[in-house]
Amino acid sequence: MNNPEKTIAIGSDHAGFSLKSILVEYLRKNHFEVFDVGPASEDRVDYPDFAHPVASAIESGKAHFGVLLCGSGNGIAMTANKHSGIRAAVCWNREIAALARQHNDANILAIPARYVTENEALEMLDVFIGTSFEGGRHTQRVQKIPL
Repeated sequence: MNNPEKTIAIGSDHAGFSLKSILVEYLRKNHFEVFDVGPASEDRVDYPDFAHPVASAIESGKAHFGVLLCGSGNGIAMTANKHSGIRAAVCWNREIAALARQHNDANILAIPARYVTENEALEMLDVFIGTSFEGGRHTQRVQKIPL
């Protein structure tokens, strides 16, 4: 990947595969480099096998942000959040996505693929990558997250 600031790592399980494919196409059309860790089909898979590579890409600096999708968004976010420095936020609308960035400096957008529409997912993605961390009083809180 040439420019980590314009690189998004993305992964899902089988429940998120269809929506992931749409997001990958959208990101590429909008000149982002996409590091798609899979899966390559809707065949049943285990979400940790895709959450860990996305989180590792952010930890290593290969990607600036990540996007993870599973049925509820919970399992894949929990897995990613085991990584140091990862702040994966389950978001279900644009306002939550904005707050995850503004107040929590989230670096992974976790989407509950079975509970949001394509348009809602695209809106959340735009808001997430386009919103900055506010810092200020939120900085101290974010610094308290790691053990």
